Amino acid sequence: MTGDPCDTLIIGKNGQVSRSLIALLGGHASRVAVCARPDVDLCDPQSIRRAILTARPRVVVNAAAYTAVDKAEDEPNVAFAVNAAGAEAAAQAAAEVDAAIIHFSTDYVFDGSKRTPYVETDPVSPLGVYGRSKQEGEERVAAANAKHVILRTAWVFGPFGNNFVKTILRLSQDRPEIRVVDDQRGTPTYAPDLAELTAKLLPLVTSPSPDPRIFGTFHAVNAGETTWFGFAKAILEGAAARGGKTVSVLPIGTKDYPTKAERPAYSVLSTGKLRGVTGIELRPWAEALADCLDQLAGPPRVNAVEGLQHTSGKSA
Repeated sequence: MTGDPCDTLIIGKNGQVSRSLIALLGGHASRVAVCARPDVDLCDPQSIRRAILTARPRVVVNAAAYTAVDKAEDEPNVAFAVNAAGAEAAAQAAAEVDAAIIHFSTDYVFDGSKRTPYVETDPVSPLGVYGRSKQEGEERVAAANAKHVILRTAWVFGPFGNNFVKTILRLSQDRPEIRVVDDQRGTPTYAPDLAELTAKLLPLVTSPSPDPRIFGTFHAVNAGETTWFGFAKAILEGAAARGGKTVSVLPIGTKDYPTKAERPAYSVLSTGKLRGVTGIELRPWAEALADCLDQLAGPPRVNAVEGLQHTSGKSA
């Protein structure tokens, strides 16, 4: 990264959203800078400040985070250092150069006690260390920089990095059946769709006279909802249509798959505020999953019998 000013500084380069955003904005390399470990570490606030003051961007996109939900229970200090203190340092440094900040948060700031989609004004009450660290990060970012956009998202998947889609595809290679939790409900969200949303927000937050409503907290997820079981079933059906193995998926309860960190039973997020302020609405998650599977496994195969049926009645 040079000392020349840039329009956008992305913190993080290996995460699902950061890689998707870098790929999307790659054609504008002279206007985009990327900083990541080892040069910049969210555990080292001074390294973040130096990078932002050097780049002097118009907007900082903080796409780096500690996301190991179960491991966070054993490493609370690291989780809070990255997700709270590190995020605050990025927001503060951005404010020093009069830059806006776009920061990603999570549905895990909620406890899952609702049964209707959460809106941005609902009380937060995270169940575990990861969620608490992200909640504190939200609060610190908002306090440090008035020009902040906090995007709460959920169940992120995509062609890059490790995620639920890739895990299910891997397990399907050597298992005749897969057991998946069916009593946790949320919304799978496609990382490239989040990247596209972020790209659309960039001119809005850097406008000379931005709409003040653009700053604040928004929910950003693909449309629709499902359970982890429903998500897994859709993944396996899509993979089978692309030549993969036919694998059974069986629903189980959370009690049958204990984890160190407690997850919210319901974390569907309402995107009405995002749509109302920006006019942007992410497509249904099932459509996004099809795009993801196209990239990971190729397009669906045409059934030979269907192909014959389509040509029946035609003369040679």
